[in-house]
Amino acid sequence: MKHLITACTAVLIGAVSYGQMEVSVSTGYAIGSATMKLGERISVSETENSYGSYGEGANVQIRGTYYFDDSFGVDLGFGYLQGTDQDISKVNVPNTEVDAVARARAFGASASLVYKFTNSLYGRFGALIKMGGKTEAVVYQKSVFSEEEAQAFGVPQGSYSETRYKEDYHGKFPLGFVGAMGYKFNLNSNFSLFVEAEYYGISLKRKDSEISEFNTDVVLPDGTVAVSGYYNLDNLPDGYVRKTNYEDELSNTNTDTSKKLSQKVPYSSFGLNFGLTYKFKGSQKN
Repeated sequence: MKHLITACTAVLIGAVSYGQMEVSVSTGYAIGSATMKLGERISVSETENSYGSYGEGANVQIRGTYYFDDSFGVDLGFGYLQGTDQDISKVNVPNTEVDAVARARAFGASASLVYKFTNSLYGRFGALIKMGGKTEAVVYQKSVFSEEEAQAFGVPQGSYSETRYKEDYHGKFPLGFVGAMGYKFNLNSNFSLFVEAEYYGISLKRKDSEISEFNTDVVLPDGTVAVSGYYNLDNLPDGYVRKTNYEDELSNTNTDTSKKLSQKVPYSSFGLNFGLTYKFKGSQKN
């Protein structure tokens, strides 16, 4: 046992003494991968599925990489994703209009192994987690009143309700895969530029959602607001609840509208990143 401890200590000291430390910052854009159905687009003539991934969008990352020798190292990264709008519901039929999108606003971290094929070409692969953030839904709804509804509100025919609200979705702790191939362009002994292709494979199971903004106005045919804030966050209409919990099982007799069956949503993506790397002076052994 003493010999084993001594050997491991010697290897660790040797790795640390040789070790090369780098820090990099980057930005990039990713397109959705392994997309799934997110919603529908409905018109008078047809209904079309909307596919996508919440992993699509722009990102920024900061990573620290430690090399044990000329080839192998470990990498720890943190990043933020500014997701693009994904269609959840698009409805354009007589008397009804819906425009609902959702986008990711997510923080994540990764831990990877790195292998340098040459001094310029490298690859890395490892685990990816989502640390925080949300999927934000932004909804607009317009519904023209029937004759009876218009009379009840005391407004002329052709008047309508106009609803705008936001709902934030949160997920359970996910674990995914990250892999990348990159190429470095040395500027000098300390700085280098790099470009890399990166893949994220991850999905998120929903935990809960909460309506953060809500407003319904009664609007006249000419666009004049007759009643402002008829419904609001403290006075939601029937069919809406402020907070919803998502569960894997629900009784067939469940009547609690604040509970729904959970679902997985995709965050997988394939993207291209550009960045700058700084190699610490004590690490210039290559």
